[in-house]
Amino acid sequence: MKVQYDRDEDILLIEVLPGGRIDHAEHVDGVITHLTENGSVVLLEILDASDFLSSLVKATMRPTAEAVLVPA
Repeated sequence: MKVQYDRDEDILLIEVLPGGRIDHAEHVDGVITHLTENGSVVLLEILDASDFLSSLVKATMRPTAEAVLVPA
């Protein structure tokens, strides 16, 4: 797997299947998935990568002890 980030375009490229032959691509919610003829993922392009990664980090952060409500 190879990962590249284009800072100028804010695109994160994740090559899942190096040397795989791309047959077609699907674009859903800022992610372009490049697939082989049989549907294997070759490459992921994450558009607006900084926003995507920021929201991913926020979604996976554990709440602090103060933020957790404990029933009395």
